[in-house]
Amino acid sequence: MTTNIPTDKTTDTTKVPTAPATPVVPLPPAAARATTVTGSALALVGTFLAWTWTDEFPGNLTVTGYPGGLQVLTLAGAALTLLFALSGYGIRGLGWLTPGGTNSPVLLSTLGVLGTTGYAIGAIAYELGGLVNLEPGAWVSGMGALLAVIGALGLPVDQPYGADDPKPSLWGRIRHSLTAPEPGRAKELPSWVEILIIAAGFGVGLYVFAYGIGTEYSELFIGFLITAAFGFTAVTRAGLLKRLSALTAKHRNVALAAAFTAAICFPFTQSNDQFALIGANILIFATVALGLNVVVGLAGLLDLGYVAFLGVGAYAAALVSGSPQSTFGVHFPFWAAVLTGAAASLIFGVVIGAPTLRLRGDYLAIVTLGFGEIFRITMNNLNGNSGPDVTNGSNGVPNIPDLEIFGFNLGLPHNVLGHELTRSGNYYLLMLLFTAIVVMVFRRSAESRIGRAWVAIREDETAATAMGINGFRLKLLAFALGASLAGLAGTVQAHVSYSVTPEQYQFAGSVPPNSAFLLAAVILGGMGTISGPLIGAALLYLIPAKLQFMAEYQLLLFGVALMLLMRFRPEGLVADRRKQLEFHETGQLDVPEDKSLPDGATGVAKAGA
Repeated sequence: MTTNIPTDKTTDTTKVPTAPATPVVPLPPAAARATTVTGSALALVGTFLAWTWTDEFPGNLTVTGYPGGLQVLTLAGAALTLLFALSGYGIRGLGWLTPGGTNSPVLLSTLGVLGTTGYAIGAIAYELGGLVNLEPGAWVSGMGALLAVIGALGLPVDQPYGADDPKPSLWGRIRHSLTAPEPGRAKELPSWVEILIIAAGFGVGLYVFAYGIGTEYSELFIGFLITAAFGFTAVTRAGLLKRLSALTAKHRNVALAAAFTAAICFPFTQSNDQFALIGANILIFATVALGLNVVVGLAGLLDLGYVAFLGVGAYAAALVSGSPQSTFGVHFPFWAAVLTGAAASLIFGVVIGAPTLRLRGDYLAIVTLGFGEIFRITMNNLNGNSGPDVTNGSNGVPNIPDLEIFGFNLGLPHNVLGHELTRSGNYYLLMLLFTAIVVMVFRRSAESRIGRAWVAIREDETAATAMGINGFRLKLLAFALGASLAGLAGTVQAHVSYSVTPEQYQFAGSVPPNSAFLLAAVILGGMGTISGPLIGAALLYLIPAKLQFMAEYQLLLFGVALMLLMRFRPEGLVADRRKQLEFHETGQLDVPEDKSLPDGATGVAKAGA
C-alpha cells in the first residue's frame, strides 16, 4: 500500500559555516607578493656569486657567474618560487601553474629555498670553521630566502578556517596556510597534447631522479632531499600533480609506456657505473616490495618474513647457475634458472601458507616472522657439519657467473647507440623487464575477480566468507603469488651481487632488502597501489646508500620517519581513494540526514510497519 509522507517546506539548505582566514604576517597582499618576488630574485642572483673562498668545501662554490653544487639547488628552488609568485599576478600564460592553491605553493617553495640555503651556510661554517668563511653570495641568497619566506607568510590564505576551529593558534595558522583547495576540472585538450604533457611529466621525473642518484657527496644529496621534498609538496598543493594524475588515469596505457621508456633511458644518463648499480638494486627492492604488496596491500596478510622468499629464489638460482662452489654442479640456462627460482619460492609459499593461513592478525605475523628466521638459520646450518652440505653455510654460494642471454653476456660492457652500457646497466635493463612483468601481473590481479575478493577479505574476512568467498583458498593464492614474484627478483639479485649468503635475508638490518624495510616500503608508498611501493622502495634504498655516514643512526631515523608518516600521512605517499577516505575527514556524514520528501512525493510502507 502507498501512504503520503508529510513534508516540511522549509528545507535546510545552510552550508557548513567557515571563518575568514588571516595571513600569518599582517601585510597588504600587494606588498607581501612584491616582497616574495624580491626575496626570491635575490636568492637566485646570489647563486651566481661565490659562496666561499676555498674549494675545500665540496662542489667548488668559489666561482662567480657559474653556480655549482648546492647553489644549483637554491637556483632551482628560487626559480620555481618566482614562477608560482608571478602566477598570482594573473600573468597570461602562467595561470596553468596554480589550478589548485595559489599562495600555499609559494610558501612551501620559499621554505624549501630557505632550508636548502640555510643548510648550505651551516655546512660551510661547520666544515670550514665558522661563518667567516662565507662570501657575499651566500649572505645574499640567505637573506633573500628569508625575505621571501616573510613575504609568503603575508600572502592571503587559500582556504578559510573551518567552523570547528575559527581562531587557531599561531602554529595552527601556519599549518593552515600550507593547505590548498582541490583543483577544478581542467578543460578538454586534444589527445596528442595530453600525451605530450604526460611525456613531459615523466621526463622531468627522470631528470630529477637521475640528478638525485648521481649526487656525488652527502652534502649535495641532503640539499637535494630538502629541495625535492618541499618542491614536490608545492607542486602537489598547486594542483599540478592532481592534473597529471587525471591525465595518466585517462591514458593509462600511454602513461605506463612513458614511465618504462623513461626508466629505460636512465642508464644512458649515467656516466658512473656505481649509480647504474644503485638503480638495478632499487629495481630489485621495488619488485620484491610490489610482490609483498599483493600479500599485504591487497589481501591484508601481515607477512614479517617475506624476505625469505627472495632468499629462496636467490639460492635456487645460485645453485643451478654453474657456480664452482655450488654443490649441485649444474649450469642451467637463464630461463631455466629463473623458472627454478620462481618455482622454488612458489612451493615454499604454499608449504608455509597452507598450515598457517587459517591464523589471523598478530598470530599470522608471528608465524611468518618465525619462518623468515628459520630460513636464515637453516641456510647457515646446511654446511656439512650441522647438516647436509648444500649451501656452504655462512660462506654462501660465491662466484656466481654472469648471465648470457641469446649470446649477449650481461657481464661485459656493450656499445648501444654510441653509449657504453656497463655490466650494471645491463642488469638494470634486465631487472626493468622483470619489473614490467611484475607490474602487469599485479595490475591484472588487482582488477580481476580474485583481486576484488582479496580486497573484500582485507576489509572484513568474516563478511567476505558470509558472501561465499573461500577465504583460505584465496589467501593461499595471494601468498603463493607474492612468494613467486619475490623468487623471480631473487634470481636476478644472485647474479647482480655475485654471491648469496644467509646474512642478506634478515628481518631487520642496516642494508636493504630485509623484511622490515620491505614492509615499510609498501606502507610508505601506499598499500594496494602500483606506484606507491616502487616510490617507497626507491626512497628507502637510495637514502641509506647516499647517507652512509649516518649508518649508525639509520634504524633510529627510520623509526622517527615512520612515526611522522603515520601521524601526518597514514595512507602513504601514493594513496588510493579508499585509503584517503578512511584516514581523512571529508565533511561527509557517515549516516545521511533524515530529510523530508518534496511536495507530492509518495513513499512505500509495509502494512503494520
